[in-house]
Amino acid sequence: MPLNPAPSLDRTALPVPRDGIAGAAPYGAPQLEVAHALNVNENPYGPSPELAAAIGRAAADAAVGLNRYPDREALDLRRELGEYLAAESGVPAPPAEAVWAANGSNEVMHQLLLAYGGPGRTALGFTPHYSMYPEYARDTYTAWVTAERGPAPEFALTVEAVTAAIEEHRPSIVVLTSPNNPTGTALDLDVARAAARALEPTRGLLVVDEAYGEFRRDGVPSALTLLPEHANLVVSRTMSKAFALAGARLGYLVADPAIVDTVRVVRLPYHLSAVTQAVARTALAHREELLGRVALLRSERDALAAHLTARGHDVAPSDANFVLFRSFTDRDAVFQGLLDRGVLIRAVGPAGWLRVSVGTPEDNAAFRTALEEADPR
Repeated sequence: MPLNPAPSLDRTALPVPRDGIAGAAPYGAPQLEVAHALNVNENPYGPSPELAAAIGRAAADAAVGLNRYPDREALDLRRELGEYLAAESGVPAPPAEAVWAANGSNEVMHQLLLAYGGPGRTALGFTPHYSMYPEYARDTYTAWVTAERGPAPEFALTVEAVTAAIEEHRPSIVVLTSPNNPTGTALDLDVARAAARALEPTRGLLVVDEAYGEFRRDGVPSALTLLPEHANLVVSRTMSKAFALAGARLGYLVADPAIVDTVRVVRLPYHLSAVTQAVARTALAHREELLGRVALLRSERDALAAHLTARGHDVAPSDANFVLFRSFTDRDAVFQGLLDRGVLIRAVGPAGWLRVSVGTPEDNAAFRTALEEADPR
């Protein structure tokens, strides 16, 4: 809650923020107390009491040494993240020096733009995209430009469209996503290959954001498989989604060690707390439990998409833990109608479209019931 200024305070003397900041609103998806929160793509299944106790013990062990700075390089955590990715994506385990961890994939992306963006440089994305990408660019004085994804409902990217956009804008950084937020669209790896090759003459950086990678359908490969082919490729992941650790704030990337070393230059000192490292390592040690609901969430996602299609909605094919669909009427009215019935989703993406996160079977049933009333056919 802001402090009330003294009546005599001259507020005309307040400092003026720099261009791009004055009047801007901070990021903030609604955080409301509702029966069914399906708006920020969280995993609805938290740690078991036994795992919560194990995390508590790890945090308590770390707390004994909180008078000292944390391990600045977090090499043990980075090595264990690489081992996890080897098992998850069927790739050789990247060494710790090829992995970098930070406070959520938001900080990972911010650090990448600090290191490879900046004045006189351009980052390229493809709309619709995650709303924070242009904010990372703004914060780092990087120009942000976009090209359009393919038509609805697939919102796919093609080799031709991506390489044409790179030729037009000559970016220093290209951001691709798989699956894409808010559409759920998986990335054809031929597109990533083509983008990496197109950036090589100008020594540009390709970032493939795989925040929702664990939810991809069987047979959909990760861009991690391309790392041996392209030195200019970064793959970003997070433990917020499939790992059900949104509150822990742990994101990471895999790239050539030279890229990781460059990111290390711009990171803040001791950026990753000892408690965060302890919690993340404990979660990795119990990954079978934390990832145990991914198959159920995939199944619920597919059932939700089928239900929406059967109702007559346009539905984007999703490899994530959410579904984007077009409303029959005004989307803001539908959003409010759902909220009035205790279901919070997200009005995001192209005009007329709504995104619903996949929740528990009970959450999803409540959404379907509320939608019948809020957006009748």
